[in-house]
Amino acid sequence: MYNEKQIRYRFKRNHSFLFIIIFLLATQTHLKSETIQLNNDFYTTEGTETMNKQKIIPCLWFDDTAEDAVNFYVSIFENSKTGRTARYGEEAAKISGRPAGSVLTMEFEIEGFQFLALNGGPLFQINPSISFFLNFDPSKDEKASENLDSTWAKLSDGGIVLMPLEKYPFSEKYGWVQDKFGVSWQLILSNSEGDDRPFIIPSFLFVGDVNGIAEEATDFYMTLFDDSERGQMAKYSADIQPDMEGLTMYTDFKIHDQWFVAMDGGTAHNFTFNEAISLIVNCSDQEEIDNYWNHLTAVPEAEQCGWLKDKYGVSWQIIPENLPELLSNPDPEIAQKATNTMLQMKKIIIDELKEASNN
Repeated sequence: MYNEKQIRYRFKRNHSFLFIIIFLLATQTHLKSETIQLNNDFYTTEGTETMNKQKIIPCLWFDDTAEDAVNFYVSIFENSKTGRTARYGEEAAKISGRPAGSVLTMEFEIEGFQFLALNGGPLFQINPSISFFLNFDPSKDEKASENLDSTWAKLSDGGIVLMPLEKYPFSEKYGWVQDKFGVSWQLILSNSEGDDRPFIIPSFLFVGDVNGIAEEATDFYMTLFDDSERGQMAKYSADIQPDMEGLTMYTDFKIHDQWFVAMDGGTAHNFTFNEAISLIVNCSDQEEIDNYWNHLTAVPEAEQCGWLKDKYGVSWQIIPENLPELLSNPDPEIAQKATNTMLQMKKIIIDELKEASNN
């Protein structure tokens, strides 16, 4: 039995996910068509820019500022671009309360790293529990320090400085800022003599009830995903943080050949992981979906249409790469049936979607 809090939570989620299905479709970057119509104009896509094929893609949930945020980020970073933009159609607008023609999702890349931005309403708020490291490496850019300063000035304009930009024991220059759209960035002047790392690395901050389990969580993720390995590991010492001695101050690790960072951050924080930043995992077949789903899901009331929460509170979207094909059909009634079938799902079952779209 669900308690009252869980019932309210499921009601809000189900109402929201009814139109977020559209956004799940929009994440599929391999489609060739510029405009897709499902269920009598649910949404349209525009733009043909091809994004990199990336296994795990961060999804940033905004209320209604996704377009402004993406344009802001693309204007800051030199090697960046936007991909397809999906817009609410008439039917999606009726369900969601959003204006028809307004932005639903936008794909964008920064230095080859792919993101998806979503206008999903006020249900979830982005916080610093997941942030993004920006590595300014002097061995790759002779103006790394100047470019860090310039990027910091733009990201901090209208934002909130979480750690000031200055010299720290671990870096000659580092700062942590939450920009005006709520997304958090950690800018660091990298050690050019150290191991090579990509420019952007997503970072998990384990705080509150999950403080102290960053190492456990990263071990878990590395056992689940292929092409995984541990990079650096630094622990808190008594002279740095007496009440956190032995916990993870910093570690980086690969899962599916993508770098991530994890840190324990203490208990005195008023935020934790939520759906505002989730990780999309594009799966090639049902076996892969089953594997990730069965190992990751830990909160039954959070399961909906491919979304789940793991035992640490991190939100994931486990979806098939060919989801739009599974839900499309020239007959609108059949396409609607396939979509309705998915709306009833928790874990995505490919064969059931095929059956619904072929009958």
